[in-house]
Amino acid sequence: MSALFPRRDRFELPDGVVYLDGNSLGPLPLGVAERAMATIRDEWGGELIRAWNSAGWMDAPRRVGDKLAPIIGAPAGSVVVGDTLSIKVVQAVAAGCRLRPGRTTVLSDTGNFPSDLYVTRSLLDQLDGEHRLLTVDPEQVADHLDDEVAVLLLTEVDYRTGRRHDMAALTEAAHAVGAIVVWDLAHSAGAVPLDVAGCGVDLAVGCTYKYLNGGPGAPAFIHVRPDLVDEVEPLLAGWLGHAAPFAMESTYRPGAGIERLRVGTPPVVQMAMLDHALDLWVDTDVAALHAASIELSEQLIAEVGRRCPQLTLVSPKDPDGRGSHVSFAAPMAEQIMQALIDRDVIGDVRPPSLLRFGITPLYLDAGDITAAVDALADIFETDAQHDPKYAAARAVT
Repeated sequence: MSALFPRRDRFELPDGVVYLDGNSLGPLPLGVAERAMATIRDEWGGELIRAWNSAGWMDAPRRVGDKLAPIIGAPAGSVVVGDTLSIKVVQAVAAGCRLRPGRTTVLSDTGNFPSDLYVTRSLLDQLDGEHRLLTVDPEQVADHLDDEVAVLLLTEVDYRTGRRHDMAALTEAAHAVGAIVVWDLAHSAGAVPLDVAGCGVDLAVGCTYKYLNGGPGAPAFIHVRPDLVDEVEPLLAGWLGHAAPFAMESTYRPGAGIERLRVGTPPVVQMAMLDHALDLWVDTDVAALHAASIELSEQLIAEVGRRCPQLTLVSPKDPDGRGSHVSFAAPMAEQIMQALIDRDVIGDVRPPSLLRFGITPLYLDAGDITAAVDALADIFETDAQHDPKYAAARAVT
């Protein structure tokens, strides 16, 4: 394990808990609660409406975007933060369709996050009636790229299995047929090394409450390639994307550069929390972090294989072909996970029957992995998953 990790002293984690769900909701970084309270008490409470200027609330989406940009390998000025990931997906796909008039296909894969597909279908239903969403097996994406494809929409790391697309190769293949590429980095940002600039990515979106530890409901981000951004015609023409929001003009003029991808009023307290959380990355080498993640993931896979033969690995065996979570198939996955949580090992489940474990070396080490497998083995030895108290499904898994 790298001498750089873990950094538990930078998080507020409950004693005795092995937290393997940072791929769904990152833990609370030290100082974030205090930053939130200062925003509420000192800025809102003390400055009132003046805080939009004096505390920099209005500039926060761009300022926080610049802090996030290096984590995804994007240049300064090409990322803005705000709204939700669903809104950012709609913005990105709509922009791509408008940049490629005459093309009618948005291509995605069956492993994409369902919400991305939901909002894309909804968007296309509202367009001219000619656009369609085509989803294919992940391994067949390149085979379906042709001159009918306006937008290739992919999530780089599969939310279920952790399988990782080859961003550089697929972006190049899409550009070869003239398509615009949109990458969802929800399970990538803060987990794996990214180079959206080097790959020539057109647009990228992502959330910040997973590996970036921005907190529940943290705002999303969108990146647009700098040489492309002034060609983007925003479908959601919100007032803060206007060139002069407080001119209150009756018609919309898009702002300069990435500012045009802003929509509504930024969530000020959440933005402040994310701003503080991103300080964790100032001295964090994502490549080193990913190497440590691979080491812990390989340990988990090996120990589960040896001690819990009831589980079947569904994540790619090749560590370079997966992100930073590992999934196993098991009958009664929901009941097993509830029993694990009762033992202070927190992961999650995904359909149809997957146990999913996020591997985050910022606060996990080899001892945590062994403790998690100890708990799993105990559940199978005692048949704890059959306890009636685990029969009721949880609302959030």
